[in-house]
Amino acid sequence: MSSTPSAPFRVGLIGYGLAGSAFHAPLIATTPGLQLDAVVTANPDRRAQLHRDHPGARALDTPEQLFEDADRFDLVVIASPNRTHVPLARTALLAGLATVVDKPLAATSAEARDLCEFAEKSGLLLSVFQNRRWDGDFLTARRLIEEGRLGRVHRFESRFERFRPKPKPGWRELADPAEVGGTLYDLGSHLVDQALTLFGPVETVYAEVDVRRDGAVVDDDAFLALTHTGGVRSHLWTSALAPLAGPRLRVLGASAGYVKFGMDPQEAALRAGHRPGGSDKHWGDDDPAAYGLLGTDGDADPVPTDPGAYPAFYAGIATSLADHTPPPVDPRDAVATLAVLEAARASAATASVVRLP
Repeated sequence: MSSTPSAPFRVGLIGYGLAGSAFHAPLIATTPGLQLDAVVTANPDRRAQLHRDHPGARALDTPEQLFEDADRFDLVVIASPNRTHVPLARTALLAGLATVVDKPLAATSAEARDLCEFAEKSGLLLSVFQNRRWDGDFLTARRLIEEGRLGRVHRFESRFERFRPKPKPGWRELADPAEVGGTLYDLGSHLVDQALTLFGPVETVYAEVDVRRDGAVVDDDAFLALTHTGGVRSHLWTSALAPLAGPRLRVLGASAGYVKFGMDPQEAALRAGHRPGGSDKHWGDDDPAAYGLLGTDGDADPVPTDPGAYPAFYAGIATSLADHTPPPVDPRDAVATLAVLEAARASAATASVVRLP
């Protein structure tokens, strides 16, 4: 690694599309202890945007240029199309570099498991960008559950729904399985990760996965019913064809429920060019009008939403690099998530309940 105790860890970012430009680059650049040193993008418009957004970062044409100069970097972040995640992550680890990969980590749980084993044998950090663990609504639900405010939880409902009736050009809409497109592996990766984080391993999966939009060739509407080993049932929805969105999440317990509408504000803020830190003392704050309700029908009160905290992911990565401690997201969690998504595909194809090993 090239950093010293007095110097930040230098980061190479591969990809400057939506994920790279709106999420990874600004979060890396505003994290103490990290420096966005170089970004791989050959697209002229994206290079121009990079120079405007991060004038101190170098633009590279190819990942090979980054790996040829591997000694310059301490961390590689992979925010390129899904089909490139595994080969680029393996190349980064072979070069001796700590690695963060956007979700999904791989196309299959077997590939993800192999990558985890390779990182473990190499003694290198590998983590997955599951930023939705730091959504304010999720943090609030987790806190209420841990505080016992709901009693024994029996059902968790969670949705990431949009209304995009016309497919957009791009790899996410391509039918080739190698592209790992479609909403099940995109937003579904977040939904399943959140459910596993809250309630642990899954015993059975039932799923309905459909292609609904005219002209679409990948799944754009999915429902998953998970039964956790502890008895909780998670009902998860993801859709690109939802003209009216349901609750963002609802948690039902023996004594109370918690229901929350509306999306966490951090994605919209990042896409609008806002940045955490500095003079912004209200990063991640929810609109009080959007606070969720806690209680029972006829006796429910608003609960202030815990501030969203996407910066916590890269702060945790910086700590892991400095102290050689586990990363904020265990890559083995991504293996478990992919196993559930694979079971969901099998369930939808056979209209049956699939039991996990």
